Amino acid sequence: MSPPSDWVQRFIHLIPRREEGRVLDLACGSGRHSLYAAQQGYQVLAVDLRTGPLLELQENLPLDLKNRIEVMELDLEQPEFPALKKDYFIDGIIVTNYLNRPHFHQVLDLLAPGGILIYETFAVGNERFGKPSNPAFLLQKDELWQYIQSRNDFSVVSFEQGYLEVPKPAMIQRICAVKQNIIGLQLQHEY
Repeated sequence: MSPPSDWVQRFIHLIPRREEGRVLDLACGSGRHSLYAAQQGYQVLAVDLRTGPLLELQENLPLDLKNRIEVMELDLEQPEFPALKKDYFIDGIIVTNYLNRPHFHQVLDLLAPGGILIYETFAVGNERFGKPSNPAFLLQKDELWQYIQSRNDFSVVSFEQGYLEVPKPAMIQRICAVKQNIIGLQLQHEY
């Protein structure tokens, strides 16, 4: 398994730690970020269409880590965004190497106020380095920034785009943003 993204490692500590909270690893793949978040002490909800590799990984973990990762098999590509359990807060969302534009705002809506979005995926120009090369899966210049700026409930912590050499040559975009408490912001403006 490849190591966690340096972007995830850089910002995971910003995710709040609530007993009833979870870190959502969306399109988790083999579970490298689910495992990393669990190792950092977070409860994790790992979601993907095919969860076999993650379930294998989870089976071989020590009990304390195994119990920190809940695995959910969902088709994230269906026309309607799938429902997640509502009995806990999503305090952090990690998305790497995945893009589904039609559901981007529904993903952001899952995040509790004060929660952190850590997102990193491929951008235009990546076709020079291999897959993905289909424009449907490549972000346009500043696209993640524009998605976040189109909402009044998020603030950008950090944004980067461009060429990465490690772990393999690629064109990427990545953003870390915090979801604001809109009610609190409105009250502050009234006084």
